[in-house]
Amino acid sequence: MPAQPLDGITVVALEQAVAAPYATRQLADLGARVIKVERPGRGDFARDYDRAVKGASAYFVWTNRGKESVVLDIKEDADRAVLDALLGRADVFVHNLAPGAVERLGLGARTLRALHPRLITCAISGYGDSGPYRDKKAYDLLIQCETGLLSITGSPEEPARPGISIADIAGGMYAYSGILTALYERERTGEGTDLSVSLLDALGEWMGHPYFTQEYGGTPLARSGARHPSISPYGAYACGDGAQVFLSVQSDREWVALCEQVLRRPELVRDPRFADNPLRRAHDEKLTAELEECFAGHTAEGLIALLDGAGIANARLRDVAGFAAHPQLAARERWGDFDSPVGPLRGLLPPVEVAGRRAPMRPVPELGEHTEAVRAEFM
Repeated sequence: MPAQPLDGITVVALEQAVAAPYATRQLADLGARVIKVERPGRGDFARDYDRAVKGASAYFVWTNRGKESVVLDIKEDADRAVLDALLGRADVFVHNLAPGAVERLGLGARTLRALHPRLITCAISGYGDSGPYRDKKAYDLLIQCETGLLSITGSPEEPARPGISIADIAGGMYAYSGILTALYERERTGEGTDLSVSLLDALGEWMGHPYFTQEYGGTPLARSGARHPSISPYGAYACGDGAQVFLSVQSDREWVALCEQVLRRPELVRDPRFADNPLRRAHDEKLTAELEECFAGHTAEGLIALLDGAGIANARLRDVAGFAAHPQLAARERWGDFDSPVGPLRGLLPPVEVAGRRAPMRPVPELGEHTEAVRAEFM
């Protein structure tokens, strides 16, 4: 297999759950050696979140491909010596222990970098390492609540949790990009650095549009189900065959094309209710009625063909099985096989494609699978 971008980089991860494992899996996908330190007994508690993947946890399979699992009781002298030896040869140390825990273990960033100046440390927490929420437990849904995401997600009648662990993903991706940045900086300075990422800050950054809308527009975004709260038309519209088609108009030029080429209602272009996007959004219910009256004469497939012909963005509402069978992914060969303790599995290739190289798609580790080999190598 061709060399990977992060070949030769060693990451030691004292991690559990989703955010930190998701960050380090991205590094593993780029060729880094990720040594995952797990507690004796059950290991990372995400191993027990579910049994959806042939008896294994879907969360764990998703976030831990390509790593080595080493079981250590780091409060015991012999196992702590193994961890210290690992850190002495590591490039990156990632953890998502509770704030203050690594310091009590003698693994704080200041202590480690005094010993290993080239080491990059990355701490992932819920609320950061200071402030009144420092020690508050933080799980994905709770961070969604604290950032205001749930207040703008769902139907007008009721908030709803997004269907994925979006706070953990946000935190993991900022940790990943921060580590890549620190590795690049180390090439110039020869020095490591200390990184910290809080889930509140990470998901809060993604709340930029709602924040600026309310802070300077004076009106909070309303929960609008599958409709866009600021753009119209943008959402699901019923067709004559009972199916729905999602479409989006992002500019006045596209609005003209929709009216003239799809709706065959050029007079709507000049309708004062729909003259620009803010007006269309203000009259969204009336605009929806106009659109669905026109769409009633079309099947979903026929309407999609018209929208495509007019250059109007559109989509079918697929379920997860429909996504797994997506013709675009199949045509681009975006699926790969990898091994696991429960047998061969199939998963998406990493989103970043490196020209001329295919992601390694290395196995998901069994708990403690690499403990003895790592002990022999590092001690």
